[in-house]
Amino acid sequence: MSLQTRQLACTRGERSLFTNLELTITPGNALRIMGSNGTGKTSLLRMLCGLSMPASGAVLWNGQNIRSNREEFNRQLTYLGHAAAIKDDLTAWENVVVASTLAGNPIHQIDAYDALDRLGLERAADLPARVLSQGQRKRVALARLQFCTHNPLWILDEPFVALDVASVTQLQSIMNRHLDNQGMIIFTTHQEVAFDDGRLHSLDLNQGEPC
Repeated sequence: MSLQTRQLACTRGERSLFTNLELTITPGNALRIMGSNGTGKTSLLRMLCGLSMPASGAVLWNGQNIRSNREEFNRQLTYLGHAAAIKDDLTAWENVVVASTLAGNPIHQIDAYDALDRLGLERAADLPARVLSQGQRKRVALARLQFCTHNPLWILDEPFVALDVASVTQLQSIMNRHLDNQGMIIFTTHQEVAFDDGRLHSLDLNQGEPC
């Protein structure tokens, strides 16, 4: 099982953001994508999810182009964009239940409460999302990761933004457990993160070379 890119290229207008990008991520490993604003981090994630087309090249899942294997690929993917993407008229726990159900992972109310508690939101679980802070909304969105462990590939856009120190530590623990279970994670961040030795790899789009 693996996700690969072959000679992937991205352009914005007449400007080339990256070309001939070659990546491979395998079970038990995480790839951190770095780069200054405007280097194409979010654009790359959207290409890896199949949400946008590359200027050239291809994204492969288990050796097959994700364009020709879309349904199977989607079943094994969890994607969380930069925006929290939660519904303001639902409570925090209702958002977790609805998001998990729509993703094919139906859960009960008590499961949502437990997931929110682990991210420090036990007192906000019954509040409507519209009254939550940016950091709280982010944690509500991230809570569903705890019910996506059977999806091997996680692609996360700036998951650590707006989180306090305790929430960062808890999210790193959730991500490490996913890797322990032979999952794969691709994520963008501007900060240092703690993962077990040998499982975190980095790509700096300012330099264009994975390491």
